Amino acid sequence: MKQDKEASEPRPAREGADVHERLTRKQYDKELARLHVELVKLQEWAVHTGAKICVVFEGRDGAGKGGTIKAITERVSPRIFRVVALPAPTEREKTQMYVQRYLPHLPAAGEITLFDRSWYNRAGVERVMGFCSEEQAKTFLKGVPLVERAIIESGVILLKYWLEVGQEEQTRRLEERIHDERKIWKLSPMDLRSYSRWYDYSRARDDMFEATDTDHAPWHVVRSDDKRRARLNLISHLLKSIPYEPVPREKVKLPKRQKPEGYRESNRPLRYVPERF
Repeated sequence: MKQDKEASEPRPAREGADVHERLTRKQYDKELARLHVELVKLQEWAVHTGAKICVVFEGRDGAGKGGTIKAITERVSPRIFRVVALPAPTEREKTQMYVQRYLPHLPAAGEITLFDRSWYNRAGVERVMGFCSEEQAKTFLKGVPLVERAIIESGVILLKYWLEVGQEEQTRRLEERIHDERKIWKLSPMDLRSYSRWYDYSRARDDMFEATDTDHAPWHVVRSDDKRRARLNLISHLLKSIPYEPVPREKVKLPKRQKPEGYRESNRPLRYVPERF
């Protein structure tokens, strides 16, 4: 049975509506719930067929990578949809071949790996902030298309997304992190240093696209000033880019519970959590 070709397509805007009008929470939740159903189908198909799927998320600080990944993984199994967000390299890893520490995290059969930043750190933050030399950055840009071709030829479906946020919206989001104690952990000293180098990042991004936007592993750019629309558009595109099909499911029916056969509730006092709410 083939998948519904319209299932992963974004719904058309209401007649007469401004295409830039922000979605209401109700509209967003309705569309996201529909896409979650398709992501579950994708998960089942990956397990059933042994597909290997790798999705790379890149973009400036505050572009919405984490929120998009959270929207994708909200209703699926973390054992199938694996999120990889590597910390700074160790002293040992700094002596390795650059992409070496990323390779063990590539998906095996039946897995979908989501990279919250990836080997492209070298083309972005490392280059801009001086953590690698210009020669190392250029060597990376020259070699990564070959690495990605090898990844794809090994049977991995590779998708690369760049979330593009504007200057004003990035400023608004980072300032929100400063004043919201639920989000302050998202703002690192590196974010503050990076914020002032907007155009250095723009040049690095342009060089990265020029060298690595290839036919076999193209970059897909998502406008992310509107977080809700960005998430829905990206998920729709991801689903459309993978030839998944619904997997037949056995009808599920709850079995009968066993009889108590003399069981009685224990008299031992239990340490209940206080019911404050």
